[in-house]
Amino acid sequence: MARKMTREEREEFLARPQVGVLSVAAEAGRAPLTTPIWYRYEPGGDVVVMTSPGLRKTRLIEAAGRFALCVQQQDGVYKYVSVEGPVVKTWPMTKEERHEMAARYLPPGVSEAYTDATDGTHGNNIAIVMRPERWNTSDFSDVAEQLA
Repeated sequence: MARKMTREEREEFLARPQVGVLSVAAEAGRAPLTTPIWYRYEPGGDVVVMTSPGLRKTRLIEAAGRFALCVQQQDGVYKYVSVEGPVVKTWPMTKEERHEMAARYLPPGVSEAYTDATDGTHGNNIAIVMRPERWNTSDFSDVAEQLA
């Protein structure tokens, strides 16, 4: 059986630069909206996602007042962390903040070029901050060790 991660393990895992999958309640008669997203997290802190205002995703998050985020490791031993909580803050992102987010996911040089190239389309991105309330984790390391 897979084991649950400790608080320290789950927070360290979530802090890694991984593409998250965001889920938020949708309109009546629709499944929840689920979409990949860049995010940042520091252990003990809040989850910050970057998105454009006016998108369906953004409107749904505003309406629900909360969202969930899931990250997983597929290579090597399978692990995942999902976290859910309320939105506690939003703000318009500066170009520097957009670059910091891009730099988590893109190599040096490419992140700067990306930020410059997307000024017109993503220059008005906003940050949405979620305070983690509920965590769900799984780590198959012990299973892998038993089978090795």
